Amino acid sequence: MSQPVCQHLHLEVEDAVLKVGLSRESVYNALNTEMITELCEVLEWSASRSAGPAGTLVDADGPLFRLLVLHGMGKHFCAGADINMMRDAGAKTPEENREDSARLDRLFNGLWSHPCYTIAVLHGVALGGGAGLISACDHIVAVEGARVALSEGKLGILPAVIGPYVYRRVGSAAFRRLAMHAGRIGTEEAQRIGLIEEVCKDADEAWATVNGLVAEVLTTGPSAVSSAKELTLGFDRWTGDDPALRTWTLDFTSRMRGSSEGQEGLSAFLEKRPPAWRPDDGGSK
Repeated sequence: MSQPVCQHLHLEVEDAVLKVGLSRESVYNALNTEMITELCEVLEWSASRSAGPAGTLVDADGPLFRLLVLHGMGKHFCAGADINMMRDAGAKTPEENREDSARLDRLFNGLWSHPCYTIAVLHGVALGGGAGLISACDHIVAVEGARVALSEGKLGILPAVIGPYVYRRVGSAAFRRLAMHAGRIGTEEAQRIGLIEEVCKDADEAWATVNGLVAEVLTTGPSAVSSAKELTLGFDRWTGDDPALRTWTLDFTSRMRGSSEGQEGLSAFLEKRPPAWRPDDGGSK
């Protein structure tokens, strides 16, 4: 699968890091059908070239991805759904509207389940679908003054498609409150409820924080990063009893310890050397 050609996204490949910039600046990076489709294609392409599932750091085409950084270009991160797309929805059949919703679901689930460590850089506003994008990432770094809203209620609709991802981040009570009042919250409140991880005074500090995160994650085994998502999903969906859960975690641990990455990590620790996946200039220990 070759790198997608994008009109509404700006892609930067820096070795094992893929930066995806939303680039419809004139409409505050509002999500239209074309941008959503491009995001889906980029997520599927980068997932297919992720180091974790592949069990290797490089292939014939070069380094495989270990981190994905999502950011907005221009004044805002993402102002939600494009107004023209919203207006057109009123003239569509239920089947056509369901197809549009399925495309959005493909986007948010593709980001949520992406095998790389995903970071969102939030500035300006993240409204509606923009809030869904940050909620589906693993780590959100926000610039002071940013605003987030599940704004769908202002239009008489609901944040249903993005709902599972916001709900998993903030929990039942906070999700219900945000969906009902549909107003904007600042970075202090967003951090308090767990919607974002870090707040920085400006964009320069935010990107310095992202660079620190990248350096830290590159010291972690790429398969361990991907498998941590698999482990979490197993906990989220567990319907068996407690003894069965304990058995499942034992099997999971045994599989990881016996893997080539697990053996390399344990050997490197005992031999007091960096593991093969760690950059030469290292990072935190």
